[in-house]
Amino acid sequence: ETPWCSPIKVKHGYANCRTPQGEYYKNVLGTRCDIRCQKGYELHGPQHLICQSSKRWSGKVLCKQKRCPTLSMPTNGGFKCLDGAYFGSRCEYYCSPGYQLKGDRIVTCMDNKIWSGRPASCVDTEPPRIQCPSVKEKTAEPNKLTARVFWDTPEGRDTADGILTDVILKGLPPGSHFPEGDHKIQYTVYDRAENKGTCKFLVKVRVRRCVKLNAPDNGYIKCSGDGNNYGATCEFSCIGGYELQGSPARVCQYNLGWSGVEPTCTPMNINVNVRTAAALLDQFYEKRRLLIISTPTAANFFYRMQLGMLQPAQCGLDLRHVTVVELVGVFPAQIGRIGVKLLPPSLALQLRLLLRIPHYNFNIVVMDKHGMDKERYPFPATPAELFALIDNFPLRKEEMKLQAESGQSCP
Repeated sequence: ETPWCSPIKVKHGYANCRTPQGEYYKNVLGTRCDIRCQKGYELHGPQHLICQSSKRWSGKVLCKQKRCPTLSMPTNGGFKCLDGAYFGSRCEYYCSPGYQLKGDRIVTCMDNKIWSGRPASCVDTEPPRIQCPSVKEKTAEPNKLTARVFWDTPEGRDTADGILTDVILKGLPPGSHFPEGDHKIQYTVYDRAENKGTCKFLVKVRVRRCVKLNAPDNGYIKCSGDGNNYGATCEFSCIGGYELQGSPARVCQYNLGWSGVEPTCTPMNINVNVRTAAALLDQFYEKRRLLIISTPTAANFFYRMQLGMLQPAQCGLDLRHVTVVELVGVFPAQIGRIGVKLLPPSLALQLRLLLRIPHYNFNIVVMDKHGMDKERYPFPATPAELFALIDNFPLRKEEMKLQAESGQSCP
């Protein structure tokens, strides 16, 4: 009797058998079976089995599910798989917040034991966020043309990297003294992936200003600061021979108006009807310098020569605030003259006595604005000599500066 083997059962596979006696005797002695596994499975064991006389097949076979290698975790991300890493498994990649997926989101384990698609990676493409303060407006304090402005340095925030404190500033740092005007401040921040975030804001500094003041006619103006900023002071003075009416100093106030009254310079009025020489001299105190020319007669050679020299130098005398006083003749026939005004004989006499000017010869006395007797000449003095002397007086130095600033000069 021909030995029979038990029928072949291959889980997840099938056997293709041929017998020496034809189809019906599928597992008689000598039957040869080719073993195949279904898709997704691979054969473990021999590819062919033969039914032997011992009624056993010549080997053991097994169809095992195919498996792909374990996927590697992307940095800053991960993956989820349905039923492991077997054939037909689908895995889906994901990234941590702030990261973007590069590559294929879903991969499948294929029959060739390789995953489909490109391996995924997680990249940071999201720029960091940074928020600047809103516009900073500040008004300069009195007497200042700048304002000090403070703010907190903003931080960058990045989904991937968290808080970023390393920010780059373009513009003046907080706590600086900002001049008048609008100043652009910009902050920039980079995350680890070199993505960039920026923000901008304005620092606006305003200076409260009054309308600009001008010098009065025949006078000067000297202002502190910018001349019309809140807190600035303007001081006024008049050229020699003019007296200041109104406020000698005015301040630009918070309400943008000037304190005081607008000053004017009015021609100095010399009163010759005073009783004493001292009262006459008092009128010039701190206003004018005096050049007193004394001569025994109007025909005196030195006197005529002196007047001749002074006539063309009138502008230089005015510039230096010099008033010429003439004392002519000897008592009782003497008179005094200041410009076109005549002094009564008794006043002329008192003046000579007070200043100890000799009566019988030519003499010049130079007096400063404080009534100090500065120099005497027993003979005519040239304008150049007189001007050199006066230009060295301390008060005169300040006047010269003011005159240069206002463009006052003689041709």
